[in-house]
Amino acid sequence: MEKVTADRVFINELSQHVGQEVTIKGWLYNLRSSGKILFPQLRDGTGVVQCVAVKASVTPEIWDALKGLGQESALAIRGTVRADSRAPGGYEIDLIDAQIFSEVHDYPITPKEHGTEFLMDHRHLWLRSRRQHAILKVRHTVVKAVRDFFDNDGFTLADAPIFTPAACEGTTTLFEVDYFDGEKAYLTQSGQLYNEATAAAFGKVYCFGPTFRAEKSKTRRHLTEFWMVEPEMAYATLDDVMTLAERMLAYIAGRVLVDRVEELKVLERDTAKLEAIVPPFPRLHYDDAVKMLHEGHEKGLLETRFEWGGDFGAPDETYISSHYDKPVMVHHYPAEVKAFYMARDPERNDLALGVDVLAPEGYGEVIGGGERATSLEFLKEQIALHELPQEAFEWYLDLRRYGSVPHAGFGMGIERCTAWMCGIEHVRETIPFPRMLYRLRP
Repeated sequence: MEKVTADRVFINELSQHVGQEVTIKGWLYNLRSSGKILFPQLRDGTGVVQCVAVKASVTPEIWDALKGLGQESALAIRGTVRADSRAPGGYEIDLIDAQIFSEVHDYPITPKEHGTEFLMDHRHLWLRSRRQHAILKVRHTVVKAVRDFFDNDGFTLADAPIFTPAACEGTTTLFEVDYFDGEKAYLTQSGQLYNEATAAAFGKVYCFGPTFRAEKSKTRRHLTEFWMVEPEMAYATLDDVMTLAERMLAYIAGRVLVDRVEELKVLERDTAKLEAIVPPFPRLHYDDAVKMLHEGHEKGLLETRFEWGGDFGAPDETYISSHYDKPVMVHHYPAEVKAFYMARDPERNDLALGVDVLAPEGYGEVIGGGERATSLEFLKEQIALHELPQEAFEWYLDLRRYGSVPHAGFGMGIERCTAWMCGIEHVRETIPFPRMLYRLRP
């Protein structure tokens, strides 16, 4: 078979090569025929393009090879780029030559309906579908936007360790691993304590990496392994955190709207929902949020009556956020439901200077954070109260012994944010290979 020799280009570059002979290397997305014309569609990771192969214009060998290909066969084609407004992407390629690298038959994922378990078992192949491809492209933009936002705002990336000697909030939701010489270590559930150390060195920092939660949760919002970005700022307060959070979310939404137009179309995302994500966000005191929940219960919109002092569950978060067309910031939670290191409200010691940012459309908490306690004695008391080993936190207490200042920060899970940007139901589709309570493969 004749070798393909034209310069290789990518499908998303075809607009620059109209009238030129090019080579596309990819995989067969679809193939249909109309008598003496074949219409193979190729995907190469940047897009999908339809090729037109006329029987009279190619060798019998190429015609027979193309005609027998199954979905996901790997091939290179050479042809001339032609603008066509009716074609997917606006361009077609008049095929001249082809080279088959891998002929595939009986590809397991077909146009018919497949169950979730089947698709998750074949996640390594499911990633090739248009919808999954679009979701992970949006994820890429979310990650890039997060990095650009902080890098352009004077933050220094200072990543925290994944192996930690102790928990941030107790060990019940941590994965324990054997370290050396019989010592126990834990997979990190947050880099925040380490962020406090680097913030005292650099002023404004963020860490960005995988985190692990051993919660036995099967909800659509939970993964056991996910990626989280955590900024921390010295000389900062709860108000500073809320302002930073709304600026960041607005920036992410803006980037997704500009950079992922085609992907949002594939996902049939209502972009008006994303366009509404602009500052300022409504700010709601916990007490007022509880009143809202009580009213919802009295109207029969919530099954159970929420009791002051508790943390919100998914139905509570959904009900609260349903009153707004943009994220709502619920602040001043009861200290009992927040981490030991959270600063207290000087006017009400039972409240923590913390905030949760609840996304609209039922996506729940996407950001949690607040102001950190600065008192050495207070933190010693809290460590004892939570029955945590003080020796494991001596380094953390040093931050209060040597130059303690007001400081604050937050954490945001990339997968929840991506699910919200995409308008999809479950976070399992927002990471290439999800890890969940009953999912460790592939």
